[in-house]
Amino acid sequence: MFYPEAETPPDRPYCFVYYISIHNETDIPVTIKGRKWVVTNERGEITAVEGEGVVGQTPTIDPGNSFDYNSFHLLDTTSAIAEGSYLGVDAAGCHVITRIPKFEMRVPSTGSLLRKRG
Repeated sequence: MFYPEAETPPDRPYCFVYYISIHNETDIPVTIKGRKWVVTNERGEITAVEGEGVVGQTPTIDPGNSFDYNSFHLLDTTSAIAEGSYLGVDAAGCHVITRIPKFEMRVPSTGSLLRKRG
């Protein structure tokens, strides 16, 4: 979701907020150890963002439960596509990869922000 009220640096003036829910549909706990985002802007430029944990945490998600969080991307273009994955390990020591489906970030056109008067 485009968030025009955010204070942003001049070189990346467009803020997009997103909400994620990671569900554990297995029979054993899974700990999220890292994530990787790939963002492709409207010029076709790709930025990869990797890091430990999720929003500063390494949550352990019990079977049937979820971990929910929100975060944001700052862009220098008015649209981009984001996708990626979470990297984890389950209680048996097996590696787990969960894909983040592609989603689009787009600044709404000014016409869609105006109401028609009639």
